[in-house]
Amino acid sequence: MRWAVVLAGGVGSRFWPLSSADRPKQLLPLAGERALLVEAVERVLPLVSAERVLVVTSRALAKAIRAALPGVPAANVLAEPFAASTAPALAWATARAAAADPEASVLSLHADWAVGDPDAFRAAAAAALALAEQADVVATVGAKPTRPETSYGYIVPGAPLGGGARRLTRFVEKPDAARAGALIAEGALWNTGLFAWTARRFRAEIATHTPELAGGLAALDRGDADAMYGAVRPVSVDVGLFERTARGAVVAGDFGWDDVGSWAALRRVRRTDAAGNVVVGDAHAVDAKDCVVWSEEGTTVVEGLEGVVVVRARGITLVTTAERAPDLKKLLDRLPGMLAGERGA
Repeated sequence: MRWAVVLAGGVGSRFWPLSSADRPKQLLPLAGERALLVEAVERVLPLVSAERVLVVTSRALAKAIRAALPGVPAANVLAEPFAASTAPALAWATARAAAADPEASVLSLHADWAVGDPDAFRAAAAAALALAEQADVVATVGAKPTRPETSYGYIVPGAPLGGGARRLTRFVEKPDAARAGALIAEGALWNTGLFAWTARRFRAEIATHTPELAGGLAALDRGDADAMYGAVRPVSVDVGLFERTARGAVVAGDFGWDDVGSWAALRRVRRTDAAGNVVVGDAHAVDAKDCVVWSEEGTTVVEGLEGVVVVRARGITLVTTAERAPDLKKLLDRLPGMLAGERGA
């Protein structure tokens, strides 16, 4: 049996003021007409039935996520007692899959991606699952880079394993532009965070390589997620497992992947006008170039500007540049009073 785990926690404060604690990034229609989470689940359904889709989120968001995904059983939305990064979340979800089927294999993905070619995405995901099942490895999908992106991590592939798969040599986290260009020239891939493993192999690897999490495995065996979270230390699955294991493998995919990390990313994942502008809602860009203009309320007009982001939502207007848009978390830390509640993960 194949299962999918969708990670859907966090607020996505880089999309402030549109994002909020009760309407986070994954529930926003940033890449199209539907919420990113809805698109993520529908994208994977041809590979995995809705009954085998698990969504891990916070307790504060569980109700909203269940409402957004009526086709996914309510019990499949797993609400963490607190955020502890991705490894504990994936251990919990993988244990749930294994409880239903000890021979389960699991595909892990994030709720807030944009994908340009869903068919190619599913082909890459299926290849990773098959690799995990047949070679008894923990597998990841690396996206073929289209630019020397400095906000992504990179995967350096190693020796061939057959069928296009390679050993996983190392990760390089957010290099500068020169290093990113050199990595691409060497054949490195973007680290998408699309992973696959069998439940048996994942548990064995965690027990061997992830001391931050290994102490909570007994509680998971008892089905006690709260006790597991109380016994672990936060760690990502990238650091806690993939950077330490000797059984890591990577397959390459080319499916128009983007992690939609900031307002500036909308120029890559949404349709633009002839001048490169993205306009959403009652928004207008006049004699403007490469701007993002999003108006959830009222009319917003940008005239004669280049490379700016203007967002009107929830009674707040944000004006910044595309270059500064990824740093909205820092901005929120500097805002006073009523805006203090806008800070998020």
